[in-house]
Amino acid sequence: MAKHKIAVLPGDGVGVEVTEAAMIVLKKLGLDAEYIYGDIGWEFWRSEGDPLPQRTIDLLTKTDACLFGAITSKPKQEAEQELKPELQGKELVYRSPIVRLRQHFNLHTNLRPCKGYKGNPLVYKEGIDLVVFRENTEGLYGGVEWHPVPDNIRSAINSHPAAKKFADCSNEDMAISTRIFTRKGCQRILHSAFEFAKKHGRKSITVVEKPNVVRETSGLMVREARKMAKDYPEIQLWEANIDAMCMWLLKNPFDYDVLISSNMFGDIISDLAAQLVGGLGFAASANIGDDFAVFEPTHGSAPKYAGQYKVNPMAMLLTTKLMLDWLGEKDMASSLDAAIASVIAEAKVRTYDMGGSNTTLEVAEAVANKL
Repeated sequence: MAKHKIAVLPGDGVGVEVTEAAMIVLKKLGLDAEYIYGDIGWEFWRSEGDPLPQRTIDLLTKTDACLFGAITSKPKQEAEQELKPELQGKELVYRSPIVRLRQHFNLHTNLRPCKGYKGNPLVYKEGIDLVVFRENTEGLYGGVEWHPVPDNIRSAINSHPAAKKFADCSNEDMAISTRIFTRKGCQRILHSAFEFAKKHGRKSITVVEKPNVVRETSGLMVREARKMAKDYPEIQLWEANIDAMCMWLLKNPFDYDVLISSNMFGDIISDLAAQLVGGLGFAASANIGDDFAVFEPTHGSAPKYAGQYKVNPMAMLLTTKLMLDWLGEKDMASSLDAAIASVIAEAKVRTYDMGGSNTTLEVAEAVANKL
C-alpha cells in the first residue's frame, strides 16, 4: 500500500501540461504515492453544469492531498452561454472551483513563497525571499453577496448612517459584496504565519491591511496581530497599508520577510511579490487546512497556449515542492528545490518567457535529470 494517496486534478488548458511536467519529476523522485485523477474545470461546467462535480469532492475526501493544475473562469453571462443547450435557462451559476474547494475543505491558509533564484533573467532582484500568508476563506472572497439586493438586506444596510448617500439607488441598481472577518479566522492565519517565521528563523512579519479606512475588518486583523506578537518576542511585527506596501516592496524588497494579509489584499500582494521573482511562471501556492491541502500554481489556464507545451512549468514544480514539504518528505523537497535552482542558474534549458525555446516537458526533464 502506498504511503501517500494524492488526488491529481489537471483542469483546463495549460493546467494539463504543467501537471504532466510535475508527474515527470515526481516519478524521478520515486515518491511512494498512489495518484488518482479527478474531474474539474470548464468542460464539466459546459457538459454537466458543474465545474466541480460531487464525485470529485468525494474523491478528495479519500486522499491525503491534491495537486491541482489550472481552471478557466468566465463572467456569469458568458459562462451560461457556453452551457450545452439543455442546461441553459436553468439558473445554473458558475462559481470558481478552487474557491469552492477552499470553502468546502476549510483550507484557511494560503501560502505563497516568492524566491528570486540566481540566474533568472526575469527577477527584479536576485536574492529576494518573501513568503506571503493569505487568509483563504473569509473577507471579500467569502461569497456572501447579492444582486439585486433583497429587501431585508437593504433594510439592514439602511440602518447604518453612512448608507444615506445610497438612499436614491434602487435595489436593482445596487450590488453588495461583504467583507466578513472573524476573530478565529484572523487568529488562525496569524498563528500560521508566526509559527512559520519561528520555525524557519524569519525575523519579521508585516501585516498588510488598511485599518485607517476599512476600520472594523482590517482593524480586527491588526489588533489580533499585536496581541499574538507578544507570544513571539523574537519576531518583529510591522504594519503597512496595502497601497503603501505595493510601493515599498518595489523600493525595498529586501526589507521584508513574511507578509500576512486578508483574502483580497493577500491576492494582490502575492501577485506583486511573484512578479518581483519572475512572474506567475514562478508563483507556487498551497491551500492548507487542518488535515488536507490543495497545491496549485497561481497562473491561470492560458487558453491561447493550450496544447503547445510552451509555458513555464517552474510554478508547478515549485508547487510540487510545497506539497512534498507538507507531506513530510523534506529531503525530496530540498532535492527538488536544488534541482530547480541548478537548471535556472545553468540557463541551458528555458521556456520562451525566459528567452529560450524549450518546451514545458523539456524543462521538467532537465529538472528531473538533476535529481
